[in-house]
Amino acid sequence: MFNRLTINNVSFFISLLILGVTSLFYWACSSISFETINWFLKAAVALLFVLCVFLVVKAFLSNLVFSRLKLIYKIINDPSSKKMERVGPEIDANTNLNIVNKEVLEWAAKRKNEIEDLKKLEKYRKNFLGNISHELKTPLFSIQGYLHTLLDGGLEDESINRRYIEKAVSNAERLQFIIDDLEIINKLEEDSKLDKTEFNLKRLIEEVIGDLEIVSKEKSIKLVLQKTREQGLWVEADRPKIRQVIENLLTNSIKYGVENGKTKISLSDLGNVLKIEISDNGIGVEEKHIKHLFDRFYRVDKSRARKSGGSGLGLAIVKHILEAHEVKIEVRSEENKGTVFSFSLPKMKYSIEIDS
Repeated sequence: MFNRLTINNVSFFISLLILGVTSLFYWACSSISFETINWFLKAAVALLFVLCVFLVVKAFLSNLVFSRLKLIYKIINDPSSKKMERVGPEIDANTNLNIVNKEVLEWAAKRKNEIEDLKKLEKYRKNFLGNISHELKTPLFSIQGYLHTLLDGGLEDESINRRYIEKAVSNAERLQFIIDDLEIINKLEEDSKLDKTEFNLKRLIEEVIGDLEIVSKEKSIKLVLQKTREQGLWVEADRPKIRQVIENLLTNSIKYGVENGKTKISLSDLGNVLKIEISDNGIGVEEKHIKHLFDRFYRVDKSRARKSGGSGLGLAIVKHILEAHEVKIEVRSEENKGTVFSFSLPKMKYSIEIDS
């Protein structure tokens, strides 16, 4: 009975309990001899008593308890319905209350998790709005300051006019970088579709290294692609997006590298995938910061990061692109020793080398 607890079972059990208590009280207080009463009559009276109590208790539970339980159950199953229409089969007096209890507890646990997720999202939203307002405000105020100085007479001062204009342009370009990167992330979130093709990964890396040659020389940082065989380096992925991933990782390495430093790019054939590893001997990152490296606008050293330029969104873009490829990026870093980023891409389905 207790394994299948229903309104009917509860009503019947309470009826028997009341009958037992009433009978004991009657036997203890009555002066009537039970031997003089017909046993058939006793049974009929007892049965009628149980039936009456059963109906009264059932009516009480149904009206005062079950109706409220029914309403709660409807809300749980269809919280968006204004008419409180239940999605599943209607519950009745024969419904197992243990099952109802289990469903209510599951619903409560689910709502609790959803509330926790909403709290996290709200916290993330507040942090994001605070970060983006700060990132936009900093170069904007700098531009205003330089322009106001020029308007107040600095334009005629040859010792500062050109320098201030160049600094204003530099901050304007930084604003453009932030806006462009925000637009990229927005597009990635709205449409994660990939245009996958088969391409030679080594050649792609060589292209990126060539494009970053001037920037790396300005920082006296050497970009080195470790020697590897020419065959079997074809992967299947979205080439422009993977190019951006490699470019962002190398740019990040240059930005936070040390003078006369080195950034190494290596390719490893792991069977079905090619592993790309980008390592440097730069400033490194403390372990507590590693989990936040791919957060938007997260900066380990804010003053140094802003001097180095950039939007603060490069690694966030990397994460978005690789997640769209269902690829996980890994990070290892040690402060003042360097950082290693690594991820893997699936090799082309056919092992035919294409040299075009």
